[in-house]
Amino acid sequence: MTRQDIHHGVFWGLLGEVTKSLTKLESRSDVVSDVVSDVVSDVVNQEHFVCSSLNGANEVIEKRVVTVGLLNANQVHPREVFSDAFAERAASIILVHNHPSGTTAPSHEDIAVTKRLVEAGEILGIKIHDHIIVSKNEHTSMKERGLI
Repeated sequence: MTRQDIHHGVFWGLLGEVTKSLTKLESRSDVVSDVVSDVVSDVVNQEHFVCSSLNGANEVIEKRVVTVGLLNANQVHPREVFSDAFAERAASIILVHNHPSGTTAPSHEDIAVTKRLVEAGEILGIKIHDHIIVSKNEHTSMKERGLI
């Protein structure tokens, strides 16, 4: 087992524990505080891209790590983001990824990927509520910044 496998296993285990009691997401702060903020920023020093699938009542259907990136980069493709959400008949999704560097300002790549995912979601009929970037001490909502 590699170190990356261990980090991924720890991340996945903690994410599951944190979200077991979560039934409905009411706001971005629910996502950040109850789902991934502490888990993503404290456990890994690689980018993790997480997707939470929601039903029409904003209840969590499933949450999963879509991709694990390098130290400061992550390749995300709409196929991987939407495949499970589509199969789960999700009405919407919330995307979250961490920036191990500590800054939560969206990069040009973050913005481009988000726009591409929003377009794909519109075609599939799955709304993206938000894409949140987290670090150990802060988070940035791309929706609040007007990027979605």
